[in-house]
Amino acid sequence: MLDKTTSAKTLNNLFKRLPVVAIDILKKTLKTNSRMSIFRRLNEIGYRSSYTHAGRYYTLSYIPRFDKYGLWFHQGIGFSQVGSLKATISNLVDTSLAGLTHNELTHIVRIRVHNTLLILVREGSIGRQQLVKTYLYVSTDPDKVAMQLSKRNELTIDTLSEKEEITDNTVIEVLIETITAGEVSIAPSVIANRLSVRGVSVSAEQVNQIFIRYGIDTQKKRLDSDSTY
Repeated sequence: MLDKTTSAKTLNNLFKRLPVVAIDILKKTLKTNSRMSIFRRLNEIGYRSSYTHAGRYYTLSYIPRFDKYGLWFHQGIGFSQVGSLKATISNLVDTSLAGLTHNELTHIVRIRVHNTLLILVREGSIGRQQLVKTYLYVSTDPDKVAMQLSKRNELTIDTLSEKEEITDNTVIEVLIETITAGEVSIAPSVIANRLSVRGVSVSAEQVNQIFIRYGIDTQKKRLDSDSTY
């Protein structure tokens, strides 16, 4: 086993080459098979373990550049500012403005969270509210829950309204403007802005819905030959 000073220097050099490593590499680097000794050396300079892959990967505390959710990913391996997967899910749910669904959480943390959610609900660490087709995971603070449900309701109403307000005339205007643009690639927001100038009220999200309906790829603008109106 390397001494304290040599271990710190060796570990810093290792993590400069490999931002994330597994325990086997640490054993070879520090010349020991003792996990306790390895974690003692890591503690001395500060480290984090992954919340993915059963916590089998490690990085030094100063390496991650966390995103707005407090997460950092390296080659599919995830690290969290708050530590474990359970702590991460609990924190995400508690601090969310409108609660989070299972699919939303899976998208954020990039791994399956079904079992973790069940455990957290049973422990009383997070709450759960029934929506029409799914569960909404919320804080355990009653005041926060009320705000999260209110915000979720607003978002749901806004989404439904946008979908319901696409008239036949709006669809025609979007398709004509898209063809007239004559560009290989065009974003829904550009079409929405062009139509706005002409006095046609349509959002970028609604344009995107029409693009999807008629097979218009924003990366390669085209109309599928078998699409009908």
